[in-house]
Amino acid sequence: MSAPQVVVHRDKELMAKAAAARLITKIVDAQTARGCASVVLTGGRNGNGLLAALAEAPARDAVDWSRLDLWWGDERFVPDGDPERNHTQAREVLLDSVPLNPARVHPMPPADGPYGNDADAAAEAYASELAAAAGPEDHGPVPSFDVLLLGVGPDTHVASLFPELPAVYEKERTVVGVHGAPKPPPTRISLTLPAIRAAREVWLLAAGEDKANAAAIALSGAGEVQAPAAGARGRSRTLWLLDEAAASQLPRGLYPPASA
Repeated sequence: MSAPQVVVHRDKELMAKAAAARLITKIVDAQTARGCASVVLTGGRNGNGLLAALAEAPARDAVDWSRLDLWWGDERFVPDGDPERNHTQAREVLLDSVPLNPARVHPMPPADGPYGNDADAAAEAYASELAAAAGPEDHGPVPSFDVLLLGVGPDTHVASLFPELPAVYEKERTVVGVHGAPKPPPTRISLTLPAIRAAREVWLLAAGEDKANAAAIALSGAGEVQAPAAGARGRSRTLWLLDEAAASQLPRGLYPPASA
């Protein structure tokens, strides 16, 4: 796994715009090299902020949206169209305004879908969908995502992997149902750390003073069970994208002066 790199921006708006520009470049490069690209989306205020910035970016038209595969890192297990669903929020801020190929958009199953209220069955189905999309070159049960986006919670959770809950211990399965999450809704679906670490690049997004302690803990060598964000690493790159407030508790030596 790659060692974390830290980039600090002046504020959350600049962070979102810079991350959007960075993501456009990464998608275009992947499409140029292989004909297609794959991105795992995240929800929350920072994930949605990035998508909103992407929607407004003039360079978004450089992306061939029809050759982009979209997956999700986690989902709140609520009915389809519920405003709490990451998929619903992503559609509102970006996805409905770009010409995606519907067959390449892979939302996690909702609570009123074919698996009813069985989050574990829904997670197993999503794991099967990921496995079906993986090719021989991926060397595992999930595709080698070009970029996997993660928001970082104040408690250091990423996706729906919360400190010391069963999902963060998972070593075999790629997707799990999460029960009893400490923030609502309590039932969720999440990629596991092994699935996250299959990505070529993992980008962790954190803005605001309420994320400062989490960033400091995760970047100080904490264990992944106590600080799941510490275990989120990409195969070739792990990038922490922060604003100055979220970076306020980091040792200054962790990032170069120019990154601010």
